[in-house]
Amino acid sequence: MERNDPDLFVHYLILFSVIVAAAANISRDQDVLFSVKAHMINDNPNIILAQNWTSNTSVCSWMGITCDVYGNRVTSLIISDLGLTGTIPSHLGNLSSLQTLALSRNWFSGTIPKEIGNLTKLKELYLDYNKLQGEIPEELGNLAELEVLVLNNNLLAGTIPASIFNLSSISTGLDFSNNNLTVSFPDDMCEGLPRLKGLYVSHNQFKGPIPNNLWHCKELSRVSLSFNQFTDRIPRDLGNSSKLKLLYLGFNNLIGEIPQEIGSLRNLEILRIDQNNLVGFVSDTLFNISTLRILNLLNNTLSGNLPSSKNLIGLPKLELLNLALNNFSGSIPSFFFNASKLYYLELAYNSFSGLIPKALGQLTNLERLGLQRNYLTSSTSELMSLFSALANCKSLKVIALAENPLDGVLPSSIGNLSVSVEQIYMYKCNIHGRIPKEIGNLINLTTLSLGYNNLSGSLPMTLGRLKKLQGLYLQNNKFEGPIPQEFFHFSRLYEVYMDGNKLSGSIPSCLGDLNSLRILSVSSNELTSVIPSTFWNLQDILSFDFSSNSLNGSLPLEIGNLKAVVNIYLSRNHLSGNIPTTIVGLKNLQSLSLKHNRLQGPIPESFGELISLEFLDLSDNNLFGVIPTSLEKLLYLKSLNLSFNKLVGEIPKGGALANFSVESFMGNDLLCGSPHLQFPLCKSSPHNKSRKKVIFLGVVLPLSTVLIVAVILALTFGLITRCRKRRSTEVSHIKADMSPQVMWRRYSHDELLRATDQFSEKNLIGIGSYGSIYKGRFPDGIEVAIKVFHLQREGALNSFDAECEILKTIRHRNLVKVISSCTNHNFKALVLEYMPNESLEDCLYASNFNLDIFQRLGIMINVASALEYLHFGHSNPIVHCDIKPSNVLLDDSMVAHLSDFGIAKLLSEEDSVKQTQTLATIGYMAPEYGREGQVSIKGDVYSYGIMLMEVFTRMKPTNEFFTGEMSLKSWVNDSLPAVMNIMDTNLLSKDGEHANAAKQSCVSSVLSLAMECTSELPENRLNTKEIISRLIRIRDLLFANIEMV
Repeated sequence: MERNDPDLFVHYLILFSVIVAAAANISRDQDVLFSVKAHMINDNPNIILAQNWTSNTSVCSWMGITCDVYGNRVTSLIISDLGLTGTIPSHLGNLSSLQTLALSRNWFSGTIPKEIGNLTKLKELYLDYNKLQGEIPEELGNLAELEVLVLNNNLLAGTIPASIFNLSSISTGLDFSNNNLTVSFPDDMCEGLPRLKGLYVSHNQFKGPIPNNLWHCKELSRVSLSFNQFTDRIPRDLGNSSKLKLLYLGFNNLIGEIPQEIGSLRNLEILRIDQNNLVGFVSDTLFNISTLRILNLLNNTLSGNLPSSKNLIGLPKLELLNLALNNFSGSIPSFFFNASKLYYLELAYNSFSGLIPKALGQLTNLERLGLQRNYLTSSTSELMSLFSALANCKSLKVIALAENPLDGVLPSSIGNLSVSVEQIYMYKCNIHGRIPKEIGNLINLTTLSLGYNNLSGSLPMTLGRLKKLQGLYLQNNKFEGPIPQEFFHFSRLYEVYMDGNKLSGSIPSCLGDLNSLRILSVSSNELTSVIPSTFWNLQDILSFDFSSNSLNGSLPLEIGNLKAVVNIYLSRNHLSGNIPTTIVGLKNLQSLSLKHNRLQGPIPESFGELISLEFLDLSDNNLFGVIPTSLEKLLYLKSLNLSFNKLVGEIPKGGALANFSVESFMGNDLLCGSPHLQFPLCKSSPHNKSRKKVIFLGVVLPLSTVLIVAVILALTFGLITRCRKRRSTEVSHIKADMSPQVMWRRYSHDELLRATDQFSEKNLIGIGSYGSIYKGRFPDGIEVAIKVFHLQREGALNSFDAECEILKTIRHRNLVKVISSCTNHNFKALVLEYMPNESLEDCLYASNFNLDIFQRLGIMINVASALEYLHFGHSNPIVHCDIKPSNVLLDDSMVAHLSDFGIAKLLSEEDSVKQTQTLATIGYMAPEYGREGQVSIKGDVYSYGIMLMEVFTRMKPTNEFFTGEMSLKSWVNDSLPAVMNIMDTNLLSKDGEHANAAKQSCVSSVLSLAMECTSELPENRLNTKEIISRLIRIRDLLFANIEMV
């Protein structure tokens, strides 16, 4: 027993050494993680890791940390989706036992640290959805045990290092998609990656042919090469990849035929070769892959008949089939109807012919049936059978039969369709008869498109049941009778086209209740009476066409309410009276046609303020007076017709008007101008001058004297009454400009104390340079924001005075409204309208909320409108001086209101530039402001441009990513016109490639506009009028493009 004591001691000694070594290892890992934490806290002071990673608890219990079973080493670090910014700490390379590293979906910038290549035990590396840039480090090729490498959705550039293709341990996959990479796959790639199952390189800059050697990777099951610039033919060798399940080749420049070897892929589930230049027939073998779930060949030039052989296995597991925009012909093959799981069938824009088979009703899971623009036929009885059969499709949402020569009556069996149906497209189908009243059964219908047919009779009142209707298209038919009142109970109606019919009677007054209406066309009908006064309440309408009717009356001043309108067509009616001067407030107006009416009076001089106008037609009226020279300022004017009026004097020849010919002015006999316009030269006659002088002295001057005396007597009589009413009138003006729940009144210091619970911290909603903002609630339930100025801070008193001076003179829907002020010798505060959705900055960077692309466009248009008012709305321009997202507040409708005028400057009439020593916010201020203290409206435009970049990239100009010569502006400029890798990925949707392409184009246009706003030279920057016009066009184009998808 005693002889064994030394052996026992040795065992204990070894055990003790192991324990000490283990403790040293975990201590070393903990030190590394503390270094990582310190690095991250420097970039992210408020991260949750700051409170969680502490020495009070075991490192193995920290958030995102996993240790081995003995608790000796850290083996996993997963800190994804925490909103982390800054660079990836190089200290991570010291966690030598790490097997999993996941930093996905953060905001890390900079390069991938080469030290990660030291983690030789790493099996999983996830760095996706960040802002990493530069090249992929060669050192990643040292990760000999790596099984999956995910780097997608970053800003990586250059080539993929050759060492990556020698990581024989890679099995799950390599994901490099959504970067700026170029690559040539090495010839022996599959020898170096014998276990590779997934390869994802979509949305990069790869060019040239798809390499043949790629298909020699025997384990390959998922390949995505879409959205690149691959050319040439699809390699036939892909038939070797017998385990292939997913193959994405869409959105490239591939040519030639689809190789029949694809039919050898017996495990293939998804095949997308859409948006290429493929030609020829499609082999029968493609339609014999029994495992296929999704087949998308959209937008190629494929042709021929689809196979109809009874020997085909068919596609029994098919769920989505898209063959649209090709040149397929023949009848719709019967094997489609065996695909019981099919929910999406799109055959549009081909040359299919024959009857529409009623066997489509066997596809009980069908959600979309797209057959438009073919040569399919169906008689009245066959249409009835078709709709009866489709009633079996209980999930059907979209029926698109448009532009086929159906030539039948719309049957009553349409009312038997499932209530799931949301959209019906049957325009240009040569259908006739009446709209059956049973259509009112489809209560979830959002779009009904029956235009360009031969439908007749009155419109059924049962259409009024379609409460969810958003688009109604009945144009170019033969409908008659009045427009039913029931039509205007659609609270969601967005577009209405009923032009080209025989509708009669007056326009229903309840039209004004359609607050969602944006586009209305009832032209070329037989409508009479006046335009209802309620129509002018539709402040958000974008376009309306009432032309070619028999409408009468005059245009009211309320036309100026339509601030968003882009197109107005009122030609060929019986309108009379003057053109209301309020029309000049329509800054977004692009097209105005008032031709062939009975309008009279002068063309308003202020027409030159219609800064977006492109088309103007006032011909065939009784307008008189001179052509305003202000029309020369219409920079975008492309078409002008003032012919056949009673205009006199010289035709202006400057600016945009220099481009128009005699056709624009003919029929006005008393005009004169340049010889090329074929009008006589303008001459000044001494006789006429003396005659005018006699008239002035003999008639006008005596009449003026009488008028002046009368005015003085009237003023004297009314002076006392006006003095009494002045104060109440001023208050009523202020009340009219406030929102309904916030009315003008004075508040005492005590009331503000009670409203904010003694300015409690729980009511603190923001802290600025010169004051704090609190939410307040008064006993009557009114909620307000109260800005309390820090008087002890230097400049705060001046800030209060400046803000009061500015705000007392301005009123605009996109400026924060001042309700009251409270001031004594040691307290100064402003009571402001409360904005429940906080600031643009809060919404932009919120983790639980995402502003969509239309909201962002709307907000930036709102801000530009506020600036346009400040810069051009009154005689002395106001420069805000501090445009940034935290100074843009959002109301409950997400309408933007510009706030914080603490350092704003009021320019005199003589000055376009002012000097200041007050600095705006770093990152947003214009160069001349920071260097020389020069303040001008062009400085606001520069700040607006920077904010425009931030809103669509979700990158602050002060982000640590921007160092040295790199700035937000240069980063955007270097990327344009490509924006995929700089735009906020939250703007993209997962399943909408076409919509995403439209959004990318939109963001490219927006960021190009932002670059024009941020020109180094102030004189080269746009003005806010031009910005508004450009943004509205960008928004409308995006909406049109997405609607077409």
